[in-house]
Amino acid sequence: MSGAPGPEFAWVPKASAIAEEAGARLREFLAQGVETEYKGDVDLVTVADRTAEKLIKDRLGVAFPEHGVFGEEGTRERLEAEFRWYVDPLDGTTNFAHGLPQFCVSMGLEQRPVGIKPGEDGTLVAAVIYDPMRDELFTAERGRGAWLNGKPMQVSHTPELAEALLATGFPSQKRHDSPNVHFYHEFTLRSHGLRRAGSAALDLACVASGRMDAFWEFNLNPWDTAAGILLVEEAGGRVTDFSGGNFKLDSREVLASNGLIHGELVALFSDMFAGRSLTPIPTPQEFAQRRAARAR
Repeated sequence: MSGAPGPEFAWVPKASAIAEEAGARLREFLAQGVETEYKGDVDLVTVADRTAEKLIKDRLGVAFPEHGVFGEEGTRERLEAEFRWYVDPLDGTTNFAHGLPQFCVSMGLEQRPVGIKPGEDGTLVAAVIYDPMRDELFTAERGRGAWLNGKPMQVSHTPELAEALLATGFPSQKRHDSPNVHFYHEFTLRSHGLRRAGSAALDLACVASGRMDAFWEFNLNPWDTAAGILLVEEAGGRVTDFSGGNFKLDSREVLASNGLIHGELVALFSDMFAGRSLTPIPTPQEFAQRRAARAR
């Protein structure tokens, strides 16, 4: 067991045990190999995703029978309940399908008071992200801090973008509709480095633990972000949309940081959306001309 925080936590201990059990099944699937199919043109799903989601759904039904479950692979149960779990049973499916050991189980709990409108966010109150390949358990509950394997964690103290290590991701489908390659270019030029590891939940956990200084991505779903958002906030970081406004689970854009560099990040997004202060990316033909000139 990775070691969740103490018994004063309301939901994390039981949810952590469920995530670790699901993670153990993912390790078994990875070792034996799994069949892969496509939900869209390049959007993968494996038997491991479905098996892990069913396991989580069944275990949550026993541990918290009054809670709802909203899962990536189609689970929609008791969504009218006050508490709703957003479940990604295997965040990083493409990595998993290729045998790359960078994936996780992500479970975020939202409290939705009676009378809340269907499209209105409740309050994120608990988070569990489990990395089964490193046996790392990231947990949080609202107002009680963020934890890694039972030890408190905090965001980094990196003071400016030029010193920051950033993370982002790209969509698995309709990639030609995403402008993120341009943002990737500009943030790479202005930061210490940029990583694209293939699991948004783990990227958010890395921001919360101080391993990364910021993360952004377009077009994520609530099951991708719910747990990671609470981790970042409880670790002392900040989460908004790209304009610096309040983050919403269905906003389709997330910007998370240690808080210290958030203003720089939002300003760069503003410049990019307005077409200001951009550095041209050389075309392949321009690069070929430069290469040929250097060879002379």
